Amino acid sequence: MDHLPDASRYDRMTYRRCGRSGLDLPAVSLGLWHNFGDDRPYGTSRAIVRRAFDLGVTHFDLADNYGPPYGSAEVNFGRMVADDLRPHRDELVISTKAGYDMWPGPYGEWGSRKHLLSSLDQSLSRLGLDHVDVFYSHRFDPDTPLEETIGALVTAVQRGKALYVGVSSYSAAKTREAAELLRSAGVPLLIHQPSYSMLNRWIETDLLDALGGLGVGCIAFSPLAQGMLTDKYLHGVPAGSRATQGKSLSEDLLSEANLAHVRALNEIAASRGQSLAQLALSWALRDERVTSVLVGASSVEQLEANVAALDGPPLTDDELARIDVHAVDSGIDLWAESSNAG
Repeated sequence: MDHLPDASRYDRMTYRRCGRSGLDLPAVSLGLWHNFGDDRPYGTSRAIVRRAFDLGVTHFDLADNYGPPYGSAEVNFGRMVADDLRPHRDELVISTKAGYDMWPGPYGEWGSRKHLLSSLDQSLSRLGLDHVDVFYSHRFDPDTPLEETIGALVTAVQRGKALYVGVSSYSAAKTREAAELLRSAGVPLLIHQPSYSMLNRWIETDLLDALGGLGVGCIAFSPLAQGMLTDKYLHGVPAGSRATQGKSLSEDLLSEANLAHVRALNEIAASRGQSLAQLALSWALRDERVTSVLVGASSVEQLEANVAALDGPPLTDDELARIDVHAVDSGIDLWAESSNAG
């Protein structure tokens, strides 16, 4: 049965223009990296997606290898579209990515034309769609000519299998090269998806300036620093948390030095009437060049709390100065190899 969405959903959400394109994105987008694979109850994941759309979240971000197992997040989300959102397909921005390991052998990852276009076809099959709205090169491939990688993105648009294209975890220099290659082919670079949080500020060095100059949007993933910028680890490592599962946050990163900064940031959040996670999202969105932040969710309640960050008061200069003391690199950038290449 199709989902009957909340009629006021577009009154609740803030939307931002994506660079110099014609596309608006919700300030908070839903990422399906975790919690939407076959290791989670379908009903729970479905409820999160339905509630997200009710809150005005129109952008759902996937990749070919999201799960577990690989591909299952796309399969499950495709089922949710079929079950609930098919009549609203044109209200949705659905994105997927390719470039990380997906299947065995020499063509199962990286940035070759063979991998990217094959992966996109597989993603569309799993999603049950004829096109995605955004298709990304998930990481820079130092061993494949950038012309080949970007040429595959151009082909995806020319074949009608993607409306827009993006890159993820590219350096500022390689982003500029990619944008020029796309421009010369008549396909603009819509968006860059970097990791960015109060504990991982690498994009402030030169990438944000590059994106602003190019007119390219920015959507930040891991704005909660893989869970460090939540109240989950303020008093230790709880059983069953991401840090105990070997997913994307090592217990080694939960050092006393790092946690001291996290606790101080939590105090600033409390003084604003926000949770630490809400402060982290407000902070990441403080720069207008950041189009949207990608949040995950393991429950409807967690999703609602994250979206409520948009209701928080603007950050003052004094608060930003206090945050800067503790918003320091904490060694959590798992994607630095890609952004440092080239």
